[in-house]
Amino acid sequence: MTKFPHIRQDFLASVVVFLVAVPLCVGVAVASGVPAELGLVTGIVGGLLTGLMPGSSLQVSGPAAGLTVIVFEAVSEFGVGTLGVIVLIAGLLQLAMGFLKIGRWFRAISVAVVEGMLCGIGLVIIAGQIYAAAGLEAPDSGVGKIAGLPGAFADALGSTEALTSLAIGAGTIAVIVLWKKLPKAVRSVPGALAAVVLATVATAAFGLPVATVEVEGLLGVVQPPGAEAFGELASPAIWGTIVAFALIASAESLFSAAAVDRLHDGPRTQYDKEMIAQGTGNTVCGLLGALPMTAVIVRSSANVNAGARTKASRVLHGVWLLLFAAAMPWALALIPIPALAGILVHAGWKLIPFRQIVDMWRSHKGEALILVVTAVSIVAVNMFEGVLIGLALSVVKTAWEASHVRLEVVDKGAGPIQACLSGNATFLRLPKILDSLESLPQDRPVELDLSGVHHLDHACRTALENWAERHSHTGIEPVKLTTAA
Repeated sequence: MTKFPHIRQDFLASVVVFLVAVPLCVGVAVASGVPAELGLVTGIVGGLLTGLMPGSSLQVSGPAAGLTVIVFEAVSEFGVGTLGVIVLIAGLLQLAMGFLKIGRWFRAISVAVVEGMLCGIGLVIIAGQIYAAAGLEAPDSGVGKIAGLPGAFADALGSTEALTSLAIGAGTIAVIVLWKKLPKAVRSVPGALAAVVLATVATAAFGLPVATVEVEGLLGVVQPPGAEAFGELASPAIWGTIVAFALIASAESLFSAAAVDRLHDGPRTQYDKEMIAQGTGNTVCGLLGALPMTAVIVRSSANVNAGARTKASRVLHGVWLLLFAAAMPWALALIPIPALAGILVHAGWKLIPFRQIVDMWRSHKGEALILVVTAVSIVAVNMFEGVLIGLALSVVKTAWEASHVRLEVVDKGAGPIQACLSGNATFLRLPKILDSLESLPQDRPVELDLSGVHHLDHACRTALENWAERHSHTGIEPVKLTTAA
């Protein structure tokens, strides 16, 4: 016992995390358009392999709702057989970033972009899973999913089967929400698991006409990518998806690590090592043809709240997933798909940062705007380009705020006009600077003092020199430039 002083706490925590992970692993896989067992395979790798590696001691890895949208798009475009190659190369990229010590730099990404990414993902998940809950085919695009919801509800009202399916999904959400209000002893069973069990029992007991999970068996779904799948790497289109997988999975994992660190007093996350752990897990998942993994805040917070003290809890949760997948695959075939859709609708709702949007709007309207634009871009375009738009806006906003410049003009009526420029003069402030200078009298000499400028970029320097040259031709004396020593 001295070698494992916290084994009791870790054992109990691992059971809780396992119970939380099962419905999420299966639900994410089904929503991603792949066999349910592949979600369990990713969860097993996240527990047994990534769980053993250094980095973050208490966060738990597995398939995440946040990657559902991009995985579904990849499977639709390239096929399930190519998914393994995408995940494999993305894992190798993560390993490279970890060894090059890039992991810590993910902490520099704007919080508004991250929250906007999660918000956009949440909106697309909710819209898409409402169709799944009704047993209907969802449109491909995010905008199409949202715009088509009124028509989908109208179609559902005319079908008994669709209404029954929707009722199962809505009931699942209701159980998850209300479960938190029950006595603590009852809440030891995770709400999502209880909701799935109740939906499964109700479907079987009443013989409801609801679609259930299709089971292929663990060994049947594990298919290492073949030569044909690797041949897809010659297509430039697939590389955008690979980079998106690597960057988004890394960002989600490392931001999750930062959040988990705030929940406990144990060892802090070593970000570069955590990046290597995630990369190793995704490399193995790719070789097995499974879903990509990230650290998942839902499972991680459940792990901490259940009293976990060491990484043994997350490794044991992987053991329980393996035993479940090997010994009880038949149980998956009983699970109603609308129940899984309900779990993911609830997960998508939790991804939308309502409180953060309100707080940002009160204190940092620019950040709130970046959050909203990022979310809308993800819905309107796609995940990768939406995040790039958010990052670009964040960089422009930062550059704009850093470009504090002041132009003070002193005209004593006689002698040259003195124009003193101070601060950070960049191209972003150039129109304002030039407007002020060009409004000066053309027939008076000017002394332009740049000694108070801390930073003068190339565009600004060139523009000021051109203005000085033009003014010197029209004025009675050349412009006198004073710069810092």
